Amino acid sequence: MAVSGSSSVQQARQLLADRLRELVKDAGLEGKDLAALCGWHPSKVSRISTAKTQPSADDIRAWCRACGAENQTDDLIASLRAVEGMWVSWRRMERAGLRRAQEARLPLYERTRWFRAYSPGLFPGLLQTFGYTEDVLRAVQRRRVPVDDVADAVAARMERQQVLYEGQRRFAFLVEESTLRNGLGTAETQTEQLDHLLTVNTLPNVSVGVVPTQLGRERMPVEGFWIFDRTQVNVELVSGYLTLTQPSEVAVYADTFATLAGMAVYGGKARALLAKARSSLR
Repeated sequence: MAVSGSSSVQQARQLLADRLRELVKDAGLEGKDLAALCGWHPSKVSRISTAKTQPSADDIRAWCRACGAENQTDDLIASLRAVEGMWVSWRRMERAGLRRAQEARLPLYERTRWFRAYSPGLFPGLLQTFGYTEDVLRAVQRRRVPVDDVADAVAARMERQQVLYEGQRRFAFLVEESTLRNGLGTAETQTEQLDHLLTVNTLPNVSVGVVPTQLGRERMPVEGFWIFDRTQVNVELVSGYLTLTQPSEVAVYADTFATLAGMAVYGGKARALLAKARSSLR
């Protein structure tokens, strides 16, 4: 999924542009007047007004000042931050280290009551053992994070797993069968992870499905994603972290999850795949 093609992001940008354009109209100005007052080329005003260019916080301050609407500045900058928050590059999210990125998601997890997660390559964070998490986050740190706070980040993720056992929450996890054999660490770590999966799957509020590797499947693997209740989807892409809240886009991911869930195996069949993967590690 291309970030620029996300209707959630585009709609939020357009709403911000519409609000800025209304300020110009309410002030009795035209675009060229605003440009002159701000010291900009008229084309900049046009690009911001049509959501072709996202303004900076300083642009919004200048815009509001020129329109005599400085009381609107803080609210509009907050809207800008919300737009920016829909798409966050890994570099920006993790610039202060991995621990803060882990902790930042905790409030979302605490207020969610229905979790759905699909993973094509790694076990979802809520299902990971300490050793598996350490291997995953160490690989991330080596690849793209200059700050080494892996130990603290692992501890934060382990703490977040308490949501599995607290409150009236439901969890539905789907993993591709290839995930059972893909590991960043040792055979011992992967075996421990598979054993843990069997244990977690006995919880009454947790469902773990495995999508078998086979020819002629109805739906090919897609990017990993989480659905929080019916209101938000988070997608982990190669370049960053995408947040979707528009109902139509949430519905697309919910439908995709339902299709993949219908292809998955559970119970004894899932345990058989886990046992087969475990045996192959010896």
